[in-house]
Amino acid sequence: MNSNLKPSLMLVDGMALLFRAFYATAVTGQFMINSKGTPTNAVNGFVKHFFMAVSSFKPSHVAVCWDMGSQTFRNELFPDYKANRGEAPIELVPQFELVKEVVDSFDVPNIGVAGYEADDCIGTIAKMAKEEANVYIVTGDQDILQLIEKQVSVILLKKGIGNYLVHNEDTFYQEKGIMPKQMIDLKAFMGDASDNYPGVKGIGEKTALKLLQQYESVEGVVANLNGLTKSQKAKIESDLDMLYLSRQLAEIKCDVPLHFDLEKSIFNMDRNKALAKFDEVGMKGLYRFIEVEEKLA
Repeated sequence: MNSNLKPSLMLVDGMALLFRAFYATAVTGQFMINSKGTPTNAVNGFVKHFFMAVSSFKPSHVAVCWDMGSQTFRNELFPDYKANRGEAPIELVPQFELVKEVVDSFDVPNIGVAGYEADDCIGTIAKMAKEEANVYIVTGDQDILQLIEKQVSVILLKKGIGNYLVHNEDTFYQEKGIMPKQMIDLKAFMGDASDNYPGVKGIGEKTALKLLQQYESVEGVVANLNGLTKSQKAKIESDLDMLYLSRQLAEIKCDVPLHFDLEKSIFNMDRNKALAKFDEVGMKGLYRFIEVEEKLA
């Protein structure tokens, strides 16, 4: 990369890529058990997504962020947070550590902090690094769209490998009619079924977007309750506490206590080290993905 150009930092949502990769093959029972008896389907898929993104966007710096267990500060705020999710499938459990070993072999930092989600680590690093680098976040999780700003873009994974929807401030506004930060307020009203918090009962996306376009934020809407329809006012007043709590749950924290050194995230992979790791864990079929990345570099 030209030294006169601003560095580009790709932050990878490791959890989103790993789960997506697991379920893409688990549905047909293709767990790809290696000689040690460890399933590798999720790690295989993660590596394919990883190298296709690196090849497509050619970052100068890369880091991968992870959840560190299922309990976070959000469970303390709301014990039912994500309570609708069962235990991770038994075939996926050993792959959580295996994928980090593989990422280590690329000399790419693995970052996670107990009590916080991968999203929170991504938000914190994006905030730290945005003055020094153009930040690109690779994920399948739409929640991360709230982090978009001038120097921060989001690369959403679409179906298949190598298909992306890249969002910046302009494209996001064109699609939603609100600013990325207002995504937090949108989720406060709508709730999030996958994360198991309700928001305001009876307020869906269409109404929430209309309210935010008019009043900008949760606070703006609440300050103007008398200007709403009788039905909207009644719904919000009856769920006011949950509205504020849902906003806290929806907001990605950007002040996680972590250390991030941009210099240590320079992407300069030792091909032989990576290939040796693929050999060790029985994933020789991934050789060609390193070669694809090298050809496109």
